[in-house]
Amino acid sequence: MPTSAAKYSEKEINQIFDRFRKLRVLIIGDVMIDNYMWGKVTRISPEAPVPVVSVTRKEQRLGGAANVALNVQALGATPILCSVIGVDKEGQRFLELMQEQKLAPKGILKSRDRITTVKTRVIGNNHHLLRVDEEIEHDITDHETDLFEDRITYLLDTQKIDVIIFEDYDKGLITQPLIKTVVDIARKRKVPVVVDPKKKHFMNYQGATLFKPNLKELREGLKIDFNHASEKELTKAVDLLKTKLKIDLALITLSEHGIYVHGRKVKKRIPAHIRNIADVSGAGDTVVSVAALCLAAGLKPELIAEISNIAGGLVCESVGVVPVDLDQLQEECLRTLAKKK
Repeated sequence: MPTSAAKYSEKEINQIFDRFRKLRVLIIGDVMIDNYMWGKVTRISPEAPVPVVSVTRKEQRLGGAANVALNVQALGATPILCSVIGVDKEGQRFLELMQEQKLAPKGILKSRDRITTVKTRVIGNNHHLLRVDEEIEHDITDHETDLFEDRITYLLDTQKIDVIIFEDYDKGLITQPLIKTVVDIARKRKVPVVVDPKKKHFMNYQGATLFKPNLKELREGLKIDFNHASEKELTKAVDLLKTKLKIDLALITLSEHGIYVHGRKVKKRIPAHIRNIADVSGAGDTVVSVAALCLAAGLKPELIAEISNIAGGLVCESVGVVPVDLDQLQEECLRTLAKKK
């Protein structure tokens, strides 16, 4: 592959997407059901100054780390989702949704001490008006951690895994001992580890391969403030991150300002593509999914960032949390990254 992300041949772009289909991805993270209530708003409530939504449609989708699995699947790769759900009707519904999406449940454990996380979004006139969360955020028990580690180790022993993704939503599944166990095993087996972090365990991912926080998470995780518009200050912050965590590659998502990639031989800000933004929900899931597959496919850091940046922008054009569309992403990569004949 070329060393610059400037322009690639159509053949090279198409080969990347062909390579995705051969990859198997172990995804470890907090899962949830995303409930949607869609409707119309024509008046304000007489009881309080809030809109009245007349519901026209309801929908349930897989969310959290399960949305990462759907993104990986949409890109043609094989996801293996590992998480813990409650022994409740929502947990059963979660398994039914997995079955509907043809996702294998072999990495899912059930806990009697937890409820299955549910996020309910109310959308009126295509605008996100309200979200209601039902969840438990305390850590899983030591016994559950042991069982979960055993399940992950078994899957790593019996499956060919090309990359591991930690999708952390701070809901209690991912603990410091779990992170250390998985990263140690992955390093011994030379399996890259990709992290989409949250605040609680931000500094516990020592030795990961690729680390993908957003700007807010980077500031909170490092406990520093800096001007992200200043290339010097942003680079200094990410240098600090890489030193503390001993990671190979950092991708910092900058929302409408694009993405910043920081590797051994590249430190570069890639601007966002102009989009009709409808909803930013789930964009981070898409970026980490694409980045993980690009990493496992052996792409250079700048190209990993380019393709991930395009994918994150595309899903923001849809309302609600949705996986990336493979054909649309490939077409957009050909349009923006491929050499013109």
